Amino acid sequence: MPPESARRQGIALSDKQRIAWLRLIRSDNVGPSTFRDLINHFGSAEAALAALPELSRRGGAARAIRIASVDEAERELDRAQKHGARLVGIGEPDYPPALRQIDGAPPLLAMQGAFTSATPPSVGIVGSRNASIAGAKFASLIARDCGRAGYTITSGLARGIDTAAHRASLETGTIAVLAGGLDKPYPPENIALLDEITGGNGLAVSEMPFGWEPRARDFPRRNRLIAGISLGVVVIEAAERSGSLITARLAGDFGRLVFAVPGSPLDPRCHGTNGLLKQGAIVTTGPADVIEALTPLSQLDLLDQSVIEEPGGERTPADMLPPDDSDRERIASSLGPTPVDIDDIIRHTGLAPATVYLVLLELDLAGRLHRHVGGLVSLSMLD
Repeated sequence: MPPESARRQGIALSDKQRIAWLRLIRSDNVGPSTFRDLINHFGSAEAALAALPELSRRGGAARAIRIASVDEAERELDRAQKHGARLVGIGEPDYPPALRQIDGAPPLLAMQGAFTSATPPSVGIVGSRNASIAGAKFASLIARDCGRAGYTITSGLARGIDTAAHRASLETGTIAVLAGGLDKPYPPENIALLDEITGGNGLAVSEMPFGWEPRARDFPRRNRLIAGISLGVVVIEAAERSGSLITARLAGDFGRLVFAVPGSPLDPRCHGTNGLLKQGAIVTTGPADVIEALTPLSQLDLLDQSVIEEPGGERTPADMLPPDDSDRERIASSLGPTPVDIDDIIRHTGLAPATVYLVLLELDLAGRLHRHVGGLVSLSMLD
């Protein structure tokens, strides 16, 4: 594993910057990728906030963009503090290092508990909510032995496999990723388990605001965080079309290792995991399979790249000159409903990358751009 000094480096946001970051990510049409591009272009969240109305107007917005107020941000920070949580920025020392590397990593994470669990390499363990006794025991075995080998165990606080994995790693360190706000855990029967996690060596994390009730569409976002935090994901008893398979697919997209535990062909809970094995997942019959495969990855220093840089970053006025209307039209006309790579837009139009990225920001903030996995973009069908 990399030395502790390497894992603990990073930026440090001031209170003023943290409020600006929170306002920016909570404003309309600003997702993680848009946030990153705004910071990279304007140098700071404050400068980006000031530019939002004009960018949105130039992109063809039908109405004025809603920008989160200072009062809203301060109330959310106060609510986090009263809950015993903090909002940690990407690139700060306590932000999970592997998560920083994925496309569209959350700029801010609400985190509560033992922050020492955030930085070691992590193993994700997911599977059936309706787990068999054997499946739950195997999840406990993997979690316990991987924890003793120095890995934090990450899962989604669900019933079944998730619960078994969290319980077996309470002493060594576990991360519970929530689909809603930290004050809205789901399912209710695992609230006591969450209290054990945050009151001991574990950590609860969420990208959602406090007070956010989890909805069905929020769980794939939670699965994305599980896959992003982990160097590898172990899938135990996953049915076809289960959320665990979404986590496995995302882990593969992020270049993480996917492990699958073989199960009986007669058990519907194992159809998904057996399918993963056919697709090339690592056959897993014991903790050693996971630990041996992950050892080379755990040696990497995942803090050697900074996804977003803020403190002190400013841009000169020349860097922020708006594109002219002809450039804007060339870029918009090169887009359609089919997702394309931004590099292809640059090559097709022959325009400078900074110009292309700025026009895409304008379209995005106007609600006219869709962002897809792998950094692809497309124009809204309404256009």
